[in-house]
Amino acid sequence: RRLSPDAHSVMEFKDDADLRIAQKLLRFPLLGEHLDDAWNVTLHREFHMTDDSGLFHTEPAQGRLPLWEGKQFHQFDARFSEPRYWLDEAAAKDALLAPRINALRRELEKRGLPDDPDPKRIRLDYERFRVAFRDVARNTDERTMISAILAPKHFCPHTVSLEKVFEDVVDKYGHHSIAGLKDSQRLYLCALFNSFVFDWFIRKSVTAHLSFFFVNNTPVPRIIEDAPRFASIVARAARLTCTTPEFGALAKEVGMKRHQVLNSAERARLRAELDGLVAHLYGLTEAEFAHILGTFPLVAEPVKVAALNAYRDVERGLVK
Repeated sequence: RRLSPDAHSVMEFKDDADLRIAQKLLRFPLLGEHLDDAWNVTLHREFHMTDDSGLFHTEPAQGRLPLWEGKQFHQFDARFSEPRYWLDEAAAKDALLAPRINALRRELEKRGLPDDPDPKRIRLDYERFRVAFRDVARNTDERTMISAILAPKHFCPHTVSLEKVFEDVVDKYGHHSIAGLKDSQRLYLCALFNSFVFDWFIRKSVTAHLSFFFVNNTPVPRIIEDAPRFASIVARAARLTCTTPEFGALAKEVGMKRHQVLNSAERARLRAELDGLVAHLYGLTEAEFAHILGTFPLVAEPVKVAALNAYRDVERGLVK
């Protein structure tokens, strides 16, 4: 109950070090815990590969947007492969709006307000940048958590779990949609998702699917924008993410002049530095971080060495 209060899933520890590190990480709030004084995240899914298959087309055409499956992205890489399906944007919007309009109508009626929700006041998530991660994920894979920021104008099936960008709010004036995270916060969250520390914790429970229960029951330091290391993490996550023109607006939002293509060596360096920064953010010792890295047998040894060296560089003040 202490390690997994919502799902009550049994975490599998191989030694006492695992248990000590897990207890140390749990000093931080779980991602699914609502905090009044910090940013919060709600996860959801969009379309279903079977139930909504009537909306899918196998060829692109005018007015169609791609269906972005889990296999289409990798860690910090939203363009890992090409799409298989496309949806007519107008039909997809109607399908997404219908349940929201019905829910708003019920809420408006309950409050004695006019029961005529205005679709134009409802914002849809696919119109904004958002955090995504693969649902299909095994704890025996090279990495379990695979997350990326998706650009606007992409729909997703149920095999992709998504940040719910907009929440519907009803007050005495009617209804409107409000955004949850800022772009800098979603980049920060993506960086933590893709870190060895987060991955280590969540794969103690996961077998074949990365359900909301597991992600919501993972501790995440929900630091604010002026906190130490927040800007450092965001800047590196942005450089890894904003490599194509569709991320130009996101790049500018977080202080980059424009999107920038990086070579593999530069990407590897930034990723190692992120892992070092995140390990320090969780308060891990070098020995504890080394223990975590040792539990990823399929990760290339140079990648783990680079992450541990970056941890030391953060400690020395060489990585800020």
